[in-house]
Amino acid sequence: MMRTMDAPPLGGYLEVNGRRLWVLHSGHGNPTTVFVPGAGSFGLDFLLAHQFVSEQTTSLLYDRAGTGWSEDVKLPRSIDEATDELRDVLEVLALPGPYLLVGHSLGGAYVQRYAQRFPETVAGLLLLDPLHEDWDEYMPEHLKLATTASNDATMPDLPAQIIDRLRAMLRDTLAGFPEPIRDAIVAKHASPARIETGLYEGLNVLAVLEDLRRGGPRPNVPMTILSATGIDAQQLMFATEDQLREQISASERLYSALAERAPQCEHKTLADASHVTMPMARPDAVAEAVADLLGRIKPGR
Repeated sequence: MMRTMDAPPLGGYLEVNGRRLWVLHSGHGNPTTVFVPGAGSFGLDFLLAHQFVSEQTTSLLYDRAGTGWSEDVKLPRSIDEATDELRDVLEVLALPGPYLLVGHSLGGAYVQRYAQRFPETVAGLLLLDPLHEDWDEYMPEHLKLATTASNDATMPDLPAQIIDRLRAMLRDTLAGFPEPIRDAIVAKHASPARIETGLYEGLNVLAVLEDLRRGGPRPNVPMTILSATGIDAQQLMFATEDQLREQISASERLYSALAERAPQCEHKTLADASHVTMPMARPDAVAEAVADLLGRIKPGR
């Protein structure tokens, strides 16, 4: 869906390969921390975490093309297109590496792929409930992506009362945000064009997983997996509590196994946040995990 670009409440626009992308960066120092949102999310969801982090080092928020306040593009895009774009954003901004990459959900897959492709530029990884190529190995059959993923790009019409409930839930989740910014974020999330974004960005999830699987190992750098075991009302609009509990139990086993395999990886769990709300409801925990990684990264990385 094409749309008129409205003015963002913070940040500004950067031209990257002929497209206008929204960015916000603050702070000083290295390594630069880069927040990469999940499907259907965007940079300002991480605003409070970004503010905490920018007191310690340079911090960058951005919206991928086709998401948030950035220019539209046909979705989905390949994982290499997304990581090329991130590399180009960093080059245009002249933010030198290495980087501490923070990726949420699908964004977690993107930062892992970035680390596979450009390992010398990555100082550390913070993965928030990340997508991983071993996902289906830990899921029951009815929750495997190979079973549930669809190429159908048809978004059902959502009744007005569902949109109103979504807005109310978002306002509650964003209670700690400054009011004018919170209102802009809620409006963006509830806009027809951006409600569809999460669906369209994830249509090629199986190809994303295959590219990760073929991409080889991640660099041996400090890494934290932060997972959320809570369930929120928004999730219950689309799945039963039993289904969500099954998925969370399986993903917790996956993340624990990944931490055991990687020499410098830790797995930590948040019981008071959900997959969807973690960046917005627990920015303190995200910022604390960034601070911990900054302390574990060797000088010069």
